[in-house]
Amino acid sequence: MIDTHAHLDALYDDPADVVARARDAGVTRILTIGAAQAVELAERFEDVYAVVGVHPHEAETGDLDEIRRLQQHPKVVAVGEIGLDWYRDYATPEAQRYMFESQLGLAAELGKPVVIHTRAADGDTLAALSAFDGTVVLHCFSSPHLLPTALERGWYVSFAGNATFPNASELRVAATQVPADRILAETDSPYLAPQPVRGRRNEPAYVMYTLAALAQARGEDAAELERRIDGNATACFGL
Repeated sequence: MIDTHAHLDALYDDPADVVARARDAGVTRILTIGAAQAVELAERFEDVYAVVGVHPHEAETGDLDEIRRLQQHPKVVAVGEIGLDWYRDYATPEAQRYMFESQLGLAAELGKPVVIHTRAADGDTLAALSAFDGTVVLHCFSSPHLLPTALERGWYVSFAGNATFPNASELRVAATQVPADRILAETDSPYLAPQPVRGRRNEPAYVMYTLAALAQARGEDAAELERRIDGNATACFGL
């Protein structure tokens, strides 16, 4: 199994302990999100890869030149997480749009996937992506109304621990509609711990709970879905 989206540098525990617990749970690869610290963790652990970009919350202070430099590292597999967030006002809309569009351009130039964060900004996010022809991952999918566009354009749809919550039936229905070759799973740790461990700080080992919920919703064998997700991630990120 693979956790396609974790923030290892945001966990309180030693990353070595977190990675070891993930391995024990059957998680053989982890994509950690961030910038220089993510790359350092990818260098430290054989089964960790980095996704590097400027989050919309950091749009006013992000360094595009640094992101471009880090993207040259062989274990950096995507640009992300990038996008728009109108729910929080940590960065101005103008700064967010500029940073998002600039990083979409960088991803297109490098031929790398983009990992998308969108919150209360779905229409504007879709508009920005309309001209992007590369590989798109909708991270922590939580907007079922985006699904028709995602399916039409062949985007990957990644489900996190919130898909296991009792009130998240819409997300589980959405999971049944994603083609077998486009579904991914993640933790977004340390956030959104799945229902069986809700209240704890999330970590990559817990992606197995999300896998189980997705398999149940789709009426599939969990082991088979695990193989599909691992294969999808391999194809998406060029692992």
